[in-house]
Amino acid sequence: MSLFVRNLVFTFVVPGTGAVLAPWWILSRHGAGGPKQWAAMVAIAVGALLYFACVRVFAVVGRGTPGPWDAPRKLVVVGPYRWVRNPIYVAALVVVLGEAWLFLAASLLWYALAMAVTVHLFVIGYEEPHLRRRFGNAYEEYLRTVPRWIPRRPRTGTDGGLAADRRP
Repeated sequence: MSLFVRNLVFTFVVPGTGAVLAPWWILSRHGAGGPKQWAAMVAIAVGALLYFACVRVFAVVGRGTPGPWDAPRKLVVVGPYRWVRNPIYVAALVVVLGEAWLFLAASLLWYALAMAVTVHLFVIGYEEPHLRRRFGNAYEEYLRTVPRWIPRRPRTGTDGGLAADRRP
C-alpha cells in the first residue's frame, strides 16, 4: 500500500476517531446544540494544519506514518519537530480544545484533560523508551534539545543543533 494511502488511513482512523468522532459522540450525548463561538474555528484550523504538516514530514523525511505499527524509518527532527517533540498530540489537543470552545462544552474540556493524561502516559511509558532503543544517541540528543509538550523556538541554527539524518 502506498505511503499516501497508509497516512490517509491512519488519519481517518486515529485522529478522525479521537478529534472528530469522540467529540461528536460526547456532544450528542450532552445536547450541546450548535456552534456558539465561531472564533474557535481558528484554533481547530491551526491544530488541523499542524497535524497535516507533521504527517507530511513523517512521510517525506521519515518514510512512514504516525502510527507505531508503521513508524518512520528515520528519526524526524525537522519542521514542527524542531519546536516540540510531540506536535501531533499537541495538534489533536488544540483541535479538541477548539471544539470545546466552539460549542462551549465543558464535557469536551473533561475529554481533553483525559486525552492529555492518556497521551502523556503513553509517551513516557511506551514512545520515548521505544524511540531511545530504536534511534539511540540521536534520540537522546533530541530529548535534550527539544521540549516534550510546550513548543519552544529552536536554540541554534535551523534544526536546534540536531545532527540526525534529514534527507528525504
